[in-house]
Amino acid sequence: MTMQKKPALGRGLGALIDNSKYQTKPVEEAVSTGAMSEIPLENIEVNPFQPRTHFSDEALRELAESIKQLGIIQPITVKKIAENKFQIISGERRFRASKLAGLSSIIAYVRDADDQSMLEMALVENIQREDLNAIEISLSYQRLMDECNLTPDTVSERVGKKRSTVINYIRLLKLPDEIQAGIRDKKIGMGHARALVALESDEMLKEIFYRIIGEDLSVRDTERIIREINYPAKTIEQPAPLRYELPESYETLKSKLAELLPAKVEIKRNHAGRGSINIAFKSDEEFEQIKNLLAGLKKD
Repeated sequence: MTMQKKPALGRGLGALIDNSKYQTKPVEEAVSTGAMSEIPLENIEVNPFQPRTHFSDEALRELAESIKQLGIIQPITVKKIAENKFQIISGERRFRASKLAGLSSIIAYVRDADDQSMLEMALVENIQREDLNAIEISLSYQRLMDECNLTPDTVSERVGKKRSTVINYIRLLKLPDEIQAGIRDKKIGMGHARALVALESDEMLKEIFYRIIGEDLSVRDTERIIREINYPAKTIEQPAPLRYELPESYETLKSKLAELLPAKVEIKRNHAGRGSINIAFKSDEEFEQIKNLLAGLKKD
């Protein structure tokens, strides 16, 4: 029996992903409801107090190419500072890449930076809507943490969800843009997305993403494939090396950090008690996210 050849992975994104924009509202309505609006790039200025001053040209070009194909997956956040004048609160890299991609406008959350409680109430109310997709929910949780200075525990209390649920949604935002677009457009489900987060390689993530769509893989099939990638079977000729078992208190801390942070956490310790805690990150944005989470943990 001749097997039908599967189409190549990574074929035209247009066949898989809906490039339609997020639903937007007029600027004044967006300010009062914590919603999104489409803002001309010429009306936006960067934040002069932005601590990050260097942006990799190569990374900006890659992001610009992604924006050309997929549009803006994670909207920027701006504050209104005058009539038809806005300043970036977060998302300067996306703003710069959008200019490079030739866009004339960008999707942005518009907020009154001086009214913290109103923003928090608007975001919490927005999360309660039934028509939000998983990426919109993830972005709302992230905004509550970044802009309202809330910890995952506080966010879970505000929205009435388990802390693990909040963390699982936020982890989706570290996936490549085209996978986030696939989640947004319901090409793959939340179960598939949660399984994909366990992979480190962007190339491998994209390959499995297209397999899920092309082969109509179930969540269980996806989890099995990812397990096989992360934990390949060891041969008899290559027995597993002996490992020094960490004390229970170390394992407990490692589990808590892994649950809190959207990153891989490793703890190493020798018999004398010396060791290190390693937290991996893949970008400046992920570093900032980890830093903010740790800062929130310190406040608690």
